[in-house]
Amino acid sequence: MNLYGLKACDTCRKALKSLPDAELVDVRDAGFPEGLLDRALAAFGGDLVNTRSTTWRSLGESDRTRPPKELLEDHPALMKRPLIEADGQLYLGWTPEVRAALGVA
Repeated sequence: MNLYGLKACDTCRKALKSLPDAELVDVRDAGFPEGLLDRALAAFGGDLVNTRSTTWRSLGESDRTRPPKELLEDHPALMKRPLIEADGQLYLGWTPEVRAALGVA
């Protein structure tokens, strides 16, 4: 199980603590593995971009209109976190629904 996010993200740390078998991949340092961004965008579309983040607020209007894939490639911290890959399935966020799907109380 891989957890994609940022090592400094509180939500990612909570998820990692609850998922002892998960490995954290810091997308700011390592980037996105080949094909993962396309799969995540196909599954979640524009919801993959965190429009409430500090990074988003620092972008100019012209940057905000760029396609989500380009934005996330240039600014990985814009990704809504965490993105969890378990048994070939992708989950976004650390909501009660995601925790239930992963069998975490």
